[in-house]
Parts: sequence; C-alpha cells; structure tokens
Amino acid sequence: MEFAALQEAFAAQELFEDKTWRLSPEPFRLTPQQHADILQIGDACLAFHNALEFLYTKSSQGKNLLRNSPLVAQWVADYLDRGKPESLREHARSKAVKGQIPRVLRPDLLWTDDGFQVTELDSVPGGIGLTGYLNQLYAKEFSEALVGDSNSMLENFYRALVAHFPRNHSPFVAIVVSDEAATYRPEMQWVAEQFQRTGRRVFVFHPEDLMPLGEAMCVDMDGNPQKVDVIYRFWELFDLPNVPIADFILEMRREQRVTVTPPMRPFQEEKLNLALFHHHLLQDFWKETLPKKAYRTLKRVIPPSWIMDPQVLPPGAVLEGPLVGGKLMHSWEQLKNASQKERNLILKISGFHENAWGARSVVLGSDCSKEEWNDAVDGAIASANDALYIVQEYKKPSRVRHPVYSETGEIYEMQGRVRLCPYYFVTDEAGSKNEIGGILATICPADKKIIHGMKDAALVPCHVEKA
Repeated sequence: MEFAALQEAFAAQELFEDKTWRLSPEPFRLTPQQHADILQIGDACLAFHNALEFLYTKSSQGKNLLRNSPLVAQWVADYLDRGKPESLREHARSKAVKGQIPRVLRPDLLWTDDGFQVTELDSVPGGIGLTGYLNQLYAKEFSEALVGDSNSMLENFYRALVAHFPRNHSPFVAIVVSDEAATYRPEMQWVAEQFQRTGRRVFVFHPEDLMPLGEAMCVDMDGNPQKVDVIYRFWELFDLPNVPIADFILEMRREQRVTVTPPMRPFQEEKLNLALFHHHLLQDFWKETLPKKAYRTLKRVIPPSWIMDPQVLPPGAVLEGPLVGGKLMHSWEQLKNASQKERNLILKISGFHENAWGARSVVLGSDCSKEEWNDAVDGAIASANDALYIVQEYKKPSRVRHPVYSETGEIYEMQGRVRLCPYYFVTDEAGSKNEIGGILATICPADKKIIHGMKDAALVPCHVEKA
C-alpha cells in the first residue's frame, strides 16, 4: 500500500488514544505451515479453557480430578482465588455461569527458532477493532491471502457475542469500556459503527451509563430506557470497584437476566494458568482431560512456567522452579542468586492487579541489573498474599525482516522481532467451536527485548504465502 493512502486512512480514523506506530506497505507473511499451526493453537487454547473450567470447579469443591485415580488439588483453587473479593469467588462458582468461557481468545505468540511460544492467553484483549480495520484496509490489495477476509473479524466477533440467541433475534449489545481501558475506546467505537451500518444494535457505553430498571439492565437511548441483552465487558476484573453498577451486573447475571461476556470469572484471567499446565502434580489431569492433539500442542508452545509461592518448605524439600547454580531451589529468595545466564526468565504478575496487563509488571532478568532483579524478586515475594507472580522461561524471538515506511515515506527493511496475536472467536453456544478472525503482527526493532505496541513498532495484519 502507498504511504499517502495509509496516512490518509489513519488520519480519518483514530483507533487508539494518543498512540502511533510505523506504517508498512504490506501485511506480515506467514507460510502455509505456520498458518496451519496457528489454527491448531487456537483449537488447543479453546480445549485448555474448557479443561481449566473443570479443574477450577472440581478443585474448589475438593473433588477428585481423575476418573480412576485419586487426585485432589484444592491448592489450585486457592491459587486462583487469592486476592479476589468473596463476591467474585462466589460468582465464579455459581450455577448461572457454569461452563461459560470467554468468547474471544487471543494468545500472544512469539516467533522463535523453536517455533511459536504462547507467553499469555488473553480473554479481554484489545486490538479487535484495530485488526478488523487493518484487515479491511489491506484487503484492498491483499484480499486473496489475508488471514481473515475484510469482514471476518467483525462477523465472527458478532456471532460470538450473540451465540446464546436464536439466529432471527436481534439482541441489544452494550460494549462497556471502563476508564482504565479508555485507550481502546476509539477502536470499540469503530467496531460498533460497523455493526450499526448493517442494522445491528451494538453501541459503546461507559459503566456509568448502565442503570438497573426493575428486572432489566438498561441504558438511555435518546431519552428512552433501552433494555440491554448482552454486555461485552471491556474492563479488567481488578477494576470492578470503579464500575458503580458492578454488584447489579453480578446479581442480574446470576439470575440470568443479562448475558455478560467475558464472564466475570477471575480464574480465567490468570497468567498462572500456564504454569498450572506444566505443574508435575497435574500432568495426569491434563493428559486425561485434554484431547491428545491439544495436549501435545500446548506442551510444545507453552514455555516452562512456575508459580512464585513463597511459603516455607520442610527441610529437604525443593521448589518447582528454575535451577539456580545448577540446583533446584528450596526458597524463592535463592532466585536472587541466579547468574545472568540463569536469569533468562520473565517475571510478571499473574493477574487481578492494575499492573497485570500490558507490559507494566514484566521484568526480563537477563536484561536488567542485579539490583533491579533483586528488587523485582523481593517485590514478587512481598505481594504473594494478594497477587501471585509467575516466572516464565524466556524464549528469545527470532529476527525477521519486514518493509516499513520511514517518517518521510521511504521504504526500508526493518530488522525486528515479531509477536503475533491471532483472534479466535467462540461462535457456538456450547463453547466447542472457534473461528479465527485475523492476526495482528507487532514487529519491534531487534534491540527491543520485550515486544509490545510502541511508536517504533509496525502493526500489520497477516497474510499467507502461496504453497
């Protein structure tokens, strides 16, 4: 695409508040095998969420996890419930939301020499509108090979939102964006406008716009109360105190008077779920519960991850964690003694915290000073009663080359590292089928160790090369 055309398109449509990025003349190229692998990862992520639902429910009830062998793991629910208010814990276990999983799944995939690595599985992802817009924009020249055609992001998103309603029903959908997530409000406004053009009743609101009237949740539409059928929750659950209507939403959801997606079930939004997948005590559970193909896929793409639980161990016991000095640790304090090579680890908050999203809490041990690493470890240990941290083995992304525009419009080959964010939409009522809508590629300069949206990065959709 021409530089002037891209400039004109983004000048006419603000998708993010106060954010800019590098423009590129073309989408990011994937091989057919990479595309097939991404589709397979999507199926595995959906299976993982369904298995996680079973794991949390049985764990919280103190029931056995296996069919023919004893395995009770109440500690799993204890981890996932830590720091959560009682109202949310009760809601997560209520019959009204039993079996409900997020309708949008977005893993963060790092492209490494060992293949794709899932560093996070986001169920309240930004970028839906941006990726949909980029698909439409680049489809003008790359429609045949684009992952997700110009309308697949929007169509699959809508089908996921209204999956519980009959095909001939036209539910009223409120996309509710909190102040904490205000950066993403412009892209959600764009999404709603696209739906409205096709006659669908989808609008963006602030949490304060919601109001309970009798047995319904309503919003004001031109001076008249309008009953809301679906709330698309675009806020993190830690932000619930800043959502004045939160208690009414929880009550109405329990009484099944409104559909809320993603469900307000905090255990589904914890990064420590990836560490649970690797936990040696749960291997029989995952093997028995997950389809074989999904288990093999997740085993390949989830990097070794551990939960930082600083409880004191009995003499002779060791931690499930990385090696320090070539040996297993007996205390997380020992992590401060790791050499720079052994600190090739990511430290980050698991969830339910204002610093748990974006790259706010992420520390790469091999890329910081000894003092900074010690402070990060101390902070993780100190916060464990309220917010658990995880440690994850860092898989360095491979170097790639991609054409981008300079600020004056010249094309040059940027050497960078890439993160792919495929958007999968759970489009059936039973939660057993997902559809990919598109893939957002974030290409950062090669000297950036942690990949995220930044002004020096290029954000583009993906297309598949011909076999």
